[in-house]
Amino acid sequence: MTNEDRKALELFAVTVREDIVRSTTAAGSGHPGGSLSAADYLAYLYEKEIRVDPKNPRDPKRDRFVLSKGHAAPALYAVLAHKGFFPVEDLITLRKINSHLQGHPNMTTTPGVDMSTGSLGQGISAAVGMAKGSKVLKIDANVYCLNGDGELAEGEVWEAMMFAAHYKLDNLCVAVDVNGLQIDGKTSDVMNTEPLDKKFEAFGARVIKINGHDFDEIERALKFFHENIGSGQPTVVLLSTIKGKGVSFMENAVGWHGKAAKPAECEQALAELETARRKILEA
Repeated sequence: MTNEDRKALELFAVTVREDIVRSTTAAGSGHPGGSLSAADYLAYLYEKEIRVDPKNPRDPKRDRFVLSKGHAAPALYAVLAHKGFFPVEDLITLRKINSHLQGHPNMTTTPGVDMSTGSLGQGISAAVGMAKGSKVLKIDANVYCLNGDGELAEGEVWEAMMFAAHYKLDNLCVAVDVNGLQIDGKTSDVMNTEPLDKKFEAFGARVIKINGHDFDEIERALKFFHENIGSGQPTVVLLSTIKGKGVSFMENAVGWHGKAAKPAECEQALAELETARRKILEA
């Protein structure tokens, strides 16, 4: 990856984080913590990886993305808006009555959303079905899914992985946002699902562990996915991330899982993100 590409991705991720903070503050509710931790992966995915066309969002030959951790919708919405699926101005309507940007993604109202999600564990099952459908129809399309680490306590996740391995869905790339926190506390305290790499491998996946905030690492993981297409095994990318990444008072703070910033806190967060933008530009 060139320095110019890396810098562009870093700036895009800062913009996404700003939109997450603004939209959830305007809504007075939402899930900023897990949206901020996923911002880098989603920024890379839509900028460099996934084959979609904002002018034809229902193209049957497109790649698919399923946000299984549907509460991180503010991050997905920000990325989709900046990629041209709908106006950026819509982001401020998050969770408002009659807005197409509800608290969890809705495939019937929001361009670019491939699956309605929010009930944890179900998104990955939909993604597996999409991957199987592409195989049956002989369509050259990949399916990407993002899960939360707390979500992995849902048995449906493991049923889906068992299905993916059995039917050799090597066109499926499952990423897990391993930020270590969920609504009730540390994932290790609420329901310890480690060791994740060995568990996914036991269910038939090829696994790679990376820093989920490092764009070179994300690029390496997706190259690993493409190299595995044809292997007959699904790919799992374990993203080591920081919940609330980019906003000092939200980082690694479980209370920001499902709480919006107040106006003064929003101003502080945006000031920190603007400082981050200046450092990127000056580097």
